[in-house]
Amino acid sequence: MAHAEAIGHLDWSFPMYTIDINCSSPYRVHIGTMLLEQSGELIRDACKGSRAAVITDTNVGPLYAHIVTKSLAEAGYTTCVHMFEAGEEHKRADALIEILEFIAENELGRKDVVVALGGGVVGDVAGFAAATYMRGIRFAQIPTSLLAMVDSSVGGKTAIDLAAGKNLAGAFWQPSIVIADVGCLGTLTAEQLSDGCGEIIKHGVICDAALFCQLEQTPLTQELLTQNLGLVAAIIARNIEIKRDVVVADERESGLRKLLNFGHSAGHAIEALEAYQLGHGNCVALGMGIIARAAAVRGVCDETVPQRIEDLVRRHGLATSCRWDAEQIFSEALHDKKRQGYSIDVVLPHEIGSCSIETMDLQEFRDFLYDGLSSAANAPAVPDEAPADNDSIGGEASR
Repeated sequence: MAHAEAIGHLDWSFPMYTIDINCSSPYRVHIGTMLLEQSGELIRDACKGSRAAVITDTNVGPLYAHIVTKSLAEAGYTTCVHMFEAGEEHKRADALIEILEFIAENELGRKDVVVALGGGVVGDVAGFAAATYMRGIRFAQIPTSLLAMVDSSVGGKTAIDLAAGKNLAGAFWQPSIVIADVGCLGTLTAEQLSDGCGEIIKHGVICDAALFCQLEQTPLTQELLTQNLGLVAAIIARNIEIKRDVVVADERESGLRKLLNFGHSAGHAIEALEAYQLGHGNCVALGMGIIARAAAVRGVCDETVPQRIEDLVRRHGLATSCRWDAEQIFSEALHDKKRQGYSIDVVLPHEIGSCSIETMDLQEFRDFLYDGLSSAANAPAVPDEAPADNDSIGGEASR
């Protein structure tokens, strides 16, 4: 079945969006439908080369690898496909080494291209492989999950997890092109789609009140996906514009880009405590709620801010209450890469659409977590039927 058929009878007439990312290595992001079938031509224009290694996982590969390899072959590439086990637990060094050995065995050169086909886990590991093979070769992102489309595929962060924590080994390596085919969203479950909304809500909180209000009026759900795919594509494009603006201003995360970490210090800790069985978007949603509630307790924002965040999170089917206590979250957050010795950077909301980056000493951050959890809603720790992992049909790894 062609991937577009998964969404059923839809109006496919909305335009393709093209967004330029003018960072140190400029590239374009394409958002539209039937783009997998055009991926070879798009990659040829952006990357050149003669060989293409498609890196995917055991959930996404069977769905889409044949479409992409056919298009690459038609564009003149000699192609090969490497598939590894899906799931955040496989975003580790052994998967990276297997990919590097596979690329070398298939004799890719410095002018050839690695194609990441999947969610954030695939993009992170394949991107890190591209960054390190022959000290860097071209890299194309084809995100298949909502979370990967709006977050991890753009910005050039690549990484693997270590035993000590998430994304602790990696490199900044910008892709040469990003191809976001929204038709791929039709194979996501409702839970996987909602998990992708955590980062979208975050973007609204940190810098786009209009986006936040749009989501309040029309939540991004499977119903919207089947009724108005054009609006979904427009929301995705807006989120990529937000990330573009931040990344271009601060490519190496020395200042402004840290705003994108709203909810992540607590969220990453919850993700680890959940053994990565709760999706990244859910964990970010929980982290945003904890930080926003604490900010309201401290008078940093009005109490309506956490209320609106949690209401919107709930309407998107995301978790709103956490089963872990402040001490457990704090202990795990000590491994976060945003920690600097005895301090940690925390993003605080002042109102919807406006946040600031504050450096806290660790004791203050610990107290902040206690404040945030003291008024937590008495709701289930996870949504009903939460996905087993983020990469089931192309889920996401965190940033």
